[in-house]
Amino acid sequence: MAESSNPPSEPSLPSPSTPSPTLPAQTLSITFTHHGTPHTLTFPSSSTLTDLSTSISTDFSIPTSNQKFMITPKLGVIKPPFTSPPLLSTLQSKKIVLLAPTATELSSLSSASSQPSRSTASTIKPAAPARHRDWKKVQEEATYTFHTTLPLDYLPKPERSLKFLERLRDDPGIKASMRKHKFSVGVLTEMNPAEHTTHESKTLGLNRNKGEVIELRLRTDAYDGYRDYKIIRDTLCHELAHNVHGPHDRNFWDLCKDIEKEVRAADWKSGGRAVSEEVFYDPEDREGSVGHVDGGGWTGGEFVLGGSGSSSSSKVPAQTLNRREAMAKAAEERMKKQREAGSGGPA
Repeated sequence: MAESSNPPSEPSLPSPSTPSPTLPAQTLSITFTHHGTPHTLTFPSSSTLTDLSTSISTDFSIPTSNQKFMITPKLGVIKPPFTSPPLLSTLQSKKIVLLAPTATELSSLSSASSQPSRSTASTIKPAAPARHRDWKKVQEEATYTFHTTLPLDYLPKPERSLKFLERLRDDPGIKASMRKHKFSVGVLTEMNPAEHTTHESKTLGLNRNKGEVIELRLRTDAYDGYRDYKIIRDTLCHELAHNVHGPHDRNFWDLCKDIEKEVRAADWKSGGRAVSEEVFYDPEDREGSVGHVDGGGWTGGEFVLGGSGSSSSSKVPAQTLNRREAMAKAAEERMKKQREAGSGGPA
């Protein structure tokens, strides 16, 4: 037989399979504000607040031990380590403010502490034996307090407002009452006199979500001074009562009266007595349900530090503001007359 002229065919090699494209992992962007400047970071969708804290520590040189986050609404002020860190995907619609010193501030503090002056070093005296400290009291005061004091840094001399807020926080009477009632407030801040004000009325204090944020009107309407400390402290007593009771009912006024008495009794700096009997509301009118400081404790809305105030859902009824303003003006007029009488006439 004749051999075939066609050469034997070579076995074909299987073609390599084309690798399937890898789908990119889903990501999300989180924006937070630090010292008034917004920053946006990108994370995998499964990331938590702990991952944000770690990235801030790495990218901004702010240790986690110096970090606090004010997350509104609802969460308030929290700091690492977090017991149950929330998913970042649940925080995208919330306002996140990082309360922490900058890397430059930390560096300057470290440098100053590591280089004491010779005069200071030469005057250091041997440490005296420590007196007995009530550690239970120390722990309670660290728990039942205002965890953050925030002035409005866009108003003149915010450092004065900070000292005013810190004085309220450290007031012996306020501290004693907060320990007794176990009040823990996230943020104590000042109120812009231009906000919560109408032609005929003004709000002197606000308590959001039973202690998430308390705002106080520290400044005069013309921004040229500060209101009387005792009056502001009485306003704070009123707002602390809203941690328990929202409406101005009998229970609210009973608690408010108890807090005021406790604060004055424990104020050893003033001998347990107020310097002035002037207050911003009439104690004889407490039987009613009308508020002279605010419109009652309120929930919801959006608190924006240095912003335009709360949403319409948290506005106080106009008639309540009118009555409050009338009482405030009456108290201010009485104080003015007393000052004029003490100085022999109008200034």
